[in-house]
Amino acid sequence: MSVRPDTALATADAAGTADADPAGTAAAPLPVLGRDVRVPLVTGGEVTYAALDYAASAPALQRVWDDVAAYAPYYGSVHRGAGYLSQLSTDLFENSRKTVAEFLGCREADQVVFTRSTTDSLNLLARVLPADTRVFVFETEHHASLLPWEQRGDLTVTYLDAPSTPRQAVDTLEKALAAREPYGPALVCVTGASNVTGELWPVRELAAAAHAHGARIVLDAAQLAPHHPVDIAGLDVDWVAFSGHKLYAPFGAGVLAGRADWLQAAEPYLAGGGASRTVARREDGGVAVEWHTTAARHEAGSPNVIGAYAIASACRALTEAGFDALVARERELIAKVRAGLAEVPQVKVLSLFGDEADRVGVLSFVVEGWNSSHFAAALSAEYGIGVRDGLFCAHPLVRTLLGSDPQDPGACGAPEGAPGERSLNAIRVSFGAGTPDEHVERFVGAVKELVTDGARWSYRTEEGRCVPDRDAAA
Repeated sequence: MSVRPDTALATADAAGTADADPAGTAAAPLPVLGRDVRVPLVTGGEVTYAALDYAASAPALQRVWDDVAAYAPYYGSVHRGAGYLSQLSTDLFENSRKTVAEFLGCREADQVVFTRSTTDSLNLLARVLPADTRVFVFETEHHASLLPWEQRGDLTVTYLDAPSTPRQAVDTLEKALAAREPYGPALVCVTGASNVTGELWPVRELAAAAHAHGARIVLDAAQLAPHHPVDIAGLDVDWVAFSGHKLYAPFGAGVLAGRADWLQAAEPYLAGGGASRTVARREDGGVAVEWHTTAARHEAGSPNVIGAYAIASACRALTEAGFDALVARERELIAKVRAGLAEVPQVKVLSLFGDEADRVGVLSFVVEGWNSSHFAAALSAEYGIGVRDGLFCAHPLVRTLLGSDPQDPGACGAPEGAPGERSLNAIRVSFGAGTPDEHVERFVGAVKELVTDGARWSYRTEEGRCVPDRDAAA
């Protein structure tokens, strides 16, 4: 494509817009990559793949892929070159930062730091906390927000019990904050939507409780941002972290956005080029470094400009589609899945806050008489449906939800033990803006058939997982 220097960025930014759904028709699924992929079935033939594992990684929006493809010929080094492509790439990278800030409703003084993922973002935040910070985190968190804090060694971490209602979550936090001694810097880490149950957490109320007790709060929005608008200022949180690969954007980038003071005061997350403003030899033979005070302070090395641009493209696409319409359609899909599963007495849907809790398109369940790995394998091999089974990187939460009533094993042995042992795993189905109605309808129908008629194929345990036995039919 041939463009003038002053229009190259605008041309790349606009790529794919013509194919995006206009705001008025966003109730239809947004076009995603892989929507026409066909997969073979062990019982013969093939079927269009039903990707129902959005909570792990959502398929890339076609719009995002087109934007990246339009930019690819102009790819160049960022912040380091005088050439046209380098300057264009730098502008694209920094404009992507602005787009993300707008998408998140950032305050004027907030910084947007590009990272590798939500996990990377929260590890970065853990690194910059002042010494002796008290961290409060519910046991219900994903490991990305549960585990980074103890790595420092000089932070005190308080793990809060799983609440049974949103109000109890706020009360539990308030009591824990009020009891902290000595009074000093504190941070609360909370998810916006559970990656296990999909339930929405009372973020605004938790933020108010944190601030009332002199603490700050970081929102893990990995599961929230793809489904609902996230407004840093409106929610009054101090930081937000999320991943591009859950926001319909590939290429391994993430975001940490929010207050700049602790970020500016801490040593860089990584030491190297890009994070440093000036470097000079000292008289004693060492090196004196002046670090940047902008987001670049924690973005050493050549940044993932394609990943950042993909996130920005996804932010634009979701904004243009309109979250009101996206949320309304997703609620219809949730209702279909919940109604269908409710017709199967052997299915138990997992929940902290109860059936009436508002949620995103993420549901986990167990099936009486089935090992979860076996059930998920049958959904894939016999129906072309991709779900997830296991503990979903939220081991304490899933074990709390399953309690003392684990599911019975099916034909395969328990993934965590020998054949015949009981399993403490669950099955998760998740969907979003690119999910057709047919995918969730096929899923509900498949669950009913498997529970009523059993698997049509035989399965065996291989490296701890159930897989189809290619040598013999059921």
